[in-house]
Amino acid sequence: MNYQNEKLPEGLELASSTPVMTEETVLKGILKNHKTSAGRYGYLVVEEGSLQFVWEDSPFEALDADVDHPIVIEPERAHHVEITGAVKFKVEFYS
Repeated sequence: MNYQNEKLPEGLELASSTPVMTEETVLKGILKNHKTSAGRYGYLVVEEGSLQFVWEDSPFEALDADVDHPIVIEPERAHHVEITGAVKFKVEFYS
């Protein structure tokens, strides 16, 4: 498994969150190349199951995300999510 071991920078505050999504209700834009805006971090939180997270500048090094391994999403860095099975997750945004 290829897990990310990053933490959100100190001092950030929760600004918003997506609804909880499943493999059936995932927002289609998350599955395509996209990025967060300047100064805004994403935090992908898996509540059940697992999925893969891919940085567009490192497409062959997918990160695994599960209940114990969230993903810190850097501002302005292109990425997408790959659904690999049953999953329940959300993305929180911090600034």
